[in-house]
Amino acid sequence: MKRIGIMTTGGDCSGLNTVIGRLAWGAMRRGYTVIGILDGTDGLYATPPRVIEFTPDTLPIENMRFAGSFLHNGHAGALNFETAAEKGQIAAFNRKIRKSIKSLDLDALVLIGGNGSISLAWCNREIYSDVQLICIPKTIDMDIPTTDRTIGFDTAVQQLTTYCDQLMLTARSHHRWFVVQSMGRDCGNLALYSGIAVGAAAILIPEIKFDINQLVAHIQNAPNDYGIIIVSEGISLRGHSGRPADMISRKLTAAGIANRTAYPEHTQRAGDTVACDRILATRMADCALNAIDNNETYVMTVLECNDVHTVPLSVFYDSGEIVRDPNIRDVQTSNAYVAPDNPLLSIATDMGIYIGQTK
Repeated sequence: MKRIGIMTTGGDCSGLNTVIGRLAWGAMRRGYTVIGILDGTDGLYATPPRVIEFTPDTLPIENMRFAGSFLHNGHAGALNFETAAEKGQIAAFNRKIRKSIKSLDLDALVLIGGNGSISLAWCNREIYSDVQLICIPKTIDMDIPTTDRTIGFDTAVQQLTTYCDQLMLTARSHHRWFVVQSMGRDCGNLALYSGIAVGAAAILIPEIKFDINQLVAHIQNAPNDYGIIIVSEGISLRGHSGRPADMISRKLTAAGIANRTAYPEHTQRAGDTVACDRILATRMADCALNAIDNNETYVMTVLECNDVHTVPLSVFYDSGEIVRDPNIRDVQTSNAYVAPDNPLLSIATDMGIYIGQTK
């Protein structure tokens, strides 16, 4: 009988509890013992490691829709890959994590993480040499290469869209524009998809250059005197500093355009998991369990052309744009961005949305 470990790492998002629950239920149906690792690598670094054993009552099926992670994702300031690197303790940290995994007598470990966590797993793969390592991609940023969707993205799009829908009503009442700053780091997918859904007048994302004067002119010439402008948190405006939404707002105000800024912040990472994410989480959990049954290791589940399967972590890592991790010295991560040929870009232009200087 196999012993399976599950842990979540990185930022939280909706869908984590769904995939945790589906993994646990599917594994128990196979007769496996299922261990949940609390607080990610924080829990593995503790002595003894902080874990729970799943039973059919641990995570009731009606609670699997909730946002956040039942297993938690770690404590701020705790020793992890980032803080260990800062203190020059990364080698000792890695040894301790590997020792903890071995002490749990696991046959397989399912790591549910974002592009940073999965890149770290590949770059520090010797940690997991004593177990089968299966990764499942989750992130509201949808910045993970090789997969067409990540768990949590569709719920985040719905959360941001609903937020903007409510702002649109007050915007109309007061003949006012709202500049809404989305999450997404250096990837504009969340802003792009939500902007299309809400009917934004403009969508600014890091991948596409924009001209602030063209944006101002676009708003001045809009058929309405109210609406939504979505700004991804990763954009920059030459010669200006501060939060992106504030920078755009100041330019609009200088041009005599009534506007306010709005910051949905972590509500984008909350909300009951939408059906699309629940289905994706279930499919990826099933794929991960099949990979364990087939003795696969160092693989990640992906959705590609509506087929869920695994790819080697080396393929995931090499398929993206390799960039320096902003928080961990000497570590690089594999990133995906909005592709220049993404059909939503031309659709935005066709719909009269200002998207920037697209070709």
